[in-house]
Amino acid sequence: MTATAADTAPKRMRWAGHGLNTLVILFLLMDATMKLLRLPVVVETTAQIGWPAASVVPLGILLLICTALYAFPRTAVLGAVLLTAYLGGAVATHARIGSPLFSHTLFGVYLGIVLWGGLYLRDDRLRRLIPYRR
Repeated sequence: MTATAADTAPKRMRWAGHGLNTLVILFLLMDATMKLLRLPVVVETTAQIGWPAASVVPLGILLLICTALYAFPRTAVLGAVLLTAYLGGAVATHARIGSPLFSHTLFGVYLGIVLWGGLYLRDDRLRRLIPYRR
């Protein structure tokens, strides 16, 4: 009898991973929706950080696609890689304009850690690829 990925990880670990993934997905969906609706606060903030207002909707579409890939188990790793790139762009943008380090610039890093941490906790294949050793 072969053990599946679901059988080898403790249940608490899988549930914690799903919980973290759900939080990330909900946050990113909210962010994408705000961009797609072109809310004034989003358009103003986008202009303040040096991006043209016309980039709000394409960024929202890109974020929505990457988040959808992350949300489905078969494409979650691809979605995580693409979201990491997206968040890296956000970090670079904030670093370029001199935003506060811990609250603005590193927020994408924090989100990326939670994103990958949730995936790591729920995916046995990822844990085998990147083992945690004491």
